[in-house]
Amino acid sequence: MIEIIPAIDLIDGKCVRLSQGDYAQKTVYNENPLEVAKMFADAGIRRLHLVDLDGAKAHHIVNHKVLERITSGTDLVVDFGGGLKSDDDLRIAFECGASMVTGGSIAVKNTDVFSSWISKFGAERIILGADVKDEKIAVGGWLETTELELLPFIKNYIQQGITKIICTDISKDGMLQGPALELYKKMLAAQPDMYLIASGGVSSIRDIELLHEAAVPAVITGKAIYEGRITLKELSRFIVNL
Repeated sequence: MIEIIPAIDLIDGKCVRLSQGDYAQKTVYNENPLEVAKMFADAGIRRLHLVDLDGAKAHHIVNHKVLERITSGTDLVVDFGGGLKSDDDLRIAFECGASMVTGGSIAVKNTDVFSSWISKFGAERIILGADVKDEKIAVGGWLETTELELLPFIKNYIQQGITKIICTDISKDGMLQGPALELYKKMLAAQPDMYLIASGGVSSIRDIELLHEAAVPAVITGKAIYEGRITLKELSRFIVNL
């Protein structure tokens, strides 16, 4: 059964969503992220993907107090990402209640630091963020596409112990036009044992059904819930069976 992981993106301590990572295309959905997190927890959801967009811009953790409020105010298992660049950033995130952290750009631009996190904090607490465009890795809040090919990039970190990968096709994110289903099938064919977390493009319950049918282990969804395209009631059959 596919695991449902709602996303809360943070700017100025508020719950927002961007389209294709563009800070100019920002919609504020709720000024109280804890209220949103409690709504998910009350629906039986167990996981939350919390993204510090201010941190991503500042290159260090910013919204850790919001993280702390959510982890102390709910039983959600939270993975936290956005701007984590140092051991100190990770220490703060874990002290504020994060169960896992996600590293994306740093896994590309500072491989030694990211690899050291795997050994220092444990591979089970580190999620690899693999943002892609045309199967090339993108970094810097998606502002920069590299020449790194997706599959070899992932394989390198799986060999170091990473098991959980969030993959976002940035051409899909926030566009509500369906997930990158064929890309995920290709990834799972190459690395069948990884815990692949699909992200981006989910627009309806049918999209989640298709990901489930393709044996994708987990999916992050945000905008579709906030805009009423997917209801928590529709998600309940996936949640109940977890």
